[in-house]
Amino acid sequence: MKMAFIKEESEEMKIEETFRVKEEDTEEQTDLMQLKEENEVLNEMDEKDQYDKHCDFINGETSFSCSGIEKASSRKRGQKTEARSNVKCQQCGKSFGKHGNFNIHMRIHTGEKPFSCQQCGKSFTQKGSLKVHMRIHTREKPYKCKLCGKGFTEKRGLQIHTRVHTREKPYICKLCEKCFTHKQTLNFHMQTHTGEKPYTCKLCEKSFSRKESLENHMRIHTGEKPFVCAQCGKGFKRKEALNSHLKTHTGEKPYTCKLCPKSFSQQGNLMTHLKTHTGEKPYTCKLCPKSFSQQGNLMAHMRSHTGEKPFVCGQCGKSFSIKANLNMHMRIHSR
Repeated sequence: MKMAFIKEESEEMKIEETFRVKEEDTEEQTDLMQLKEENEVLNEMDEKDQYDKHCDFINGETSFSCSGIEKASSRKRGQKTEARSNVKCQQCGKSFGKHGNFNIHMRIHTGEKPFSCQQCGKSFTQKGSLKVHMRIHTREKPYKCKLCGKGFTEKRGLQIHTRVHTREKPYICKLCEKCFTHKQTLNFHMQTHTGEKPYTCKLCEKSFSRKESLENHMRIHTGEKPFVCAQCGKGFKRKEALNSHLKTHTGEKPYTCKLCPKSFSQQGNLMTHLKTHTGEKPYTCKLCPKSFSQQGNLMAHMRSHTGEKPFVCGQCGKSFSIKANLNMHMRIHSR
């Protein structure tokens, strides 16, 4: 039960990291959401201004009663709202209270993006979206979690992150009733039911359910390691791997086993360690009855059947089935 919880939590944290990286890629959704919020705020402000103007009006020493004026103001606001709600998009049917908001909305259909970033050239439909984007360059993260101090460039990112602490899981799978913290996690989960893997590698034809997984996989072919440690210069294919590596410099080990005092710098290492307590060995060889607690150990074991030796010494050409054996062999050359 504990193992399932930790695995699920790990998936949620990965999606949260993905969300932060992909903030800009969901610009159209952000535009729509911001537009909706802007409409609501503008309507509230209009109503409040009308009310305040009537209630604060004072002639000499006599203050007029608000009750009659408020009713008249309500009727006037109702008429104004009715008149304003006639601006309707002919392409998607969405209605708007003001022509200004309608004009901004139309950019989604026309593709117009008048607000451009001076640093990277990326364009946006709204000035607010450009402002949020600029925080990527300035590294400004004004929205801080009060429980763990983690910062976010957008308020929405903080709201989603808070669910990690509250354990709120509002997104439910209709097929198996499994609950998720993020909508994107639910979307990924649905592909386990459909078996859908729409992203295919053109070099080896391996398929993936997520675009990010394909992008990470492509670096195996290209050898690209874009995430570089500022302290030691070591490169990594994935940002998560760099983040884990940085803990080796700080000595941070935030993942502690609840069954023993041992701590780990990576959550995956904690999950592997927990199997020593449970005795779980879910990875079984199909050619012999041997089982393993880690998938990597099973893959290394399979080479004993296939005879594959992918780890080659660059100095003498000797090959090994396990990387650890190659590392031990290299000491011969370094003497």
